[in-house]
Amino acid sequence: MKRTCRCLAAAAILFPVMLLSGCSILPTTRKLPVPKAPMVTQTLAPDELVARLNQRWAALDSLTATVDMQASQIKKKEGIAKGSPTIHGHILMRKPEMLRVFGSYFGIRAVDLSGDGNQFMMYYRLPSGSKVVKGFYAVKKKLDNPLENLRPGFFFDALIVRGLDPDDLYAVTADTITVEDAPRKHFDLVPEYILSISRRKPGSQQLKPVRVVTFHRDDLLPYQQDIYDSEGNLETQVFYSAYQDFGTSKYPARVIVKRPLEELEIVLSVDNVTQDVSLTDDQFVIHSIPEGTPVQNLE
Repeated sequence: MKRTCRCLAAAAILFPVMLLSGCSILPTTRKLPVPKAPMVTQTLAPDELVARLNQRWAALDSLTATVDMQASQIKKKEGIAKGSPTIHGHILMRKPEMLRVFGSYFGIRAVDLSGDGNQFMMYYRLPSGSKVVKGFYAVKKKLDNPLENLRPGFFFDALIVRGLDPDDLYAVTADTITVEDAPRKHFDLVPEYILSISRRKPGSQQLKPVRVVTFHRDDLLPYQQDIYDSEGNLETQVFYSAYQDFGTSKYPARVIVKRPLEELEIVLSVDNVTQDVSLTDDQFVIHSIPEGTPVQNLE
């Protein structure tokens, strides 16, 4: 009897302490934000999703885009982000691998990049001076300046998600994420399809990751693409948003490209896109380089 009394006394003492500390020994119910579901959620079989992507890629022959470009070097370990001025520029691309990117800052040419799928040339101007880098697409040795490690194929992946190659293997999974819409003070449910693309390593059962493309199921357009290098490292992440109608096709008005290995981020604000225009070989050539500009030939 004395032991029972002691237990009741201890409980009486602990009960107020538990209440003050936020602990509860009784069931509780509290209200949580109710996420808003999309008005439309489309459903496709995996082969239909891949066919849709392949058709979008096959329908494209050439493309021109007017963009604003802003590059930043983000050093997470040091907690430093260094951003460059915004450059107004143009992107020209023509299958299979022809590409030209050029931009200016206050009317002065700041960057000019061209490539034919095999060799490339890049001119860029910094406050410290201008420079030309030229060589082959394959990066054999990383350079200290992360911008010099970029190749023209990078911009193909930034503007258009390629279709699958014949040797590509794929799997499609479905998921739903919750995204906060801060201005409207509510949460949105975003159903997604995740397309994982891989290739079989020769003479092995091992699969090597190539790309992962995420589609929103309201419009079945790609909103993220993760691209892996030959060693399986995450090389490039591309985020697409604010799709708009440019002519007869939809394109993202904002593209964010992250290069984790180089701690580089490039934001493209797309003003205009024109598809399947006539582009000559001459438009993919850098004709003028300021006299005295140093040239670095990469191996």
